[in-house]
Amino acid sequence: MIALPNLSDYRVLVVPGLHGSGAAHWQTRWEKLYPTFERVEQDDWATPDLPRWSQRMAQTLDSSDKPVLIVAHSFGCLTTMQAANVNATRGHFNLAGALLVAPADPEKFGVADVLRNARLPCPGIVIGSTDDPWMASARAAFWADNWNCGFLNAGALGHINAESQLGDWEQGLQHFKHLLDMANAFSADSHHTA
Repeated sequence: MIALPNLSDYRVLVVPGLHGSGAAHWQTRWEKLYPTFERVEQDDWATPDLPRWSQRMAQTLDSSDKPVLIVAHSFGCLTTMQAANVNATRGHFNLAGALLVAPADPEKFGVADVLRNARLPCPGIVIGSTDDPWMASARAAFWADNWNCGFLNAGALGHINAESQLGDWEQGLQHFKHLLDMANAFSADSHHTA
């Protein structure tokens, strides 16, 4: 297990995509490795409803008294970006960083116009795959740039889900540790300049 320094300074939210993440999914496995990680539960995992899903997530963000780190997958990445956008426009923003893994293509879900102007005002990393059936890596890189995030190409990992047979996905945990480091630096820098 990878040591995650300063993790107790943050609330970590796991944001699955369509159908949630089953027992073999790296998100679920991370929740077992790090029991403080919390899943954002949706009422209907079978229906990808961006307004409803992002409203649930925005409420979860609002209820946090600590800065929040997000670990999102697929449609959960779109949910994260929409909730971040909604919270930022309301002037309430406690998101410290987001790891957006294998985002679903906003075009495929008819929400590209809604998410075109979404931006993360904190560190963000989008991880794409060269053979992801839900979004080509070039499109993932385009959306990463659009959302003000860095982009990492993870190679041929499919949709980076349970079918990818990644186990605990140590490489992903290293990327999350990097995000944690970025969030710590960003927070220190914001306090220094404030």
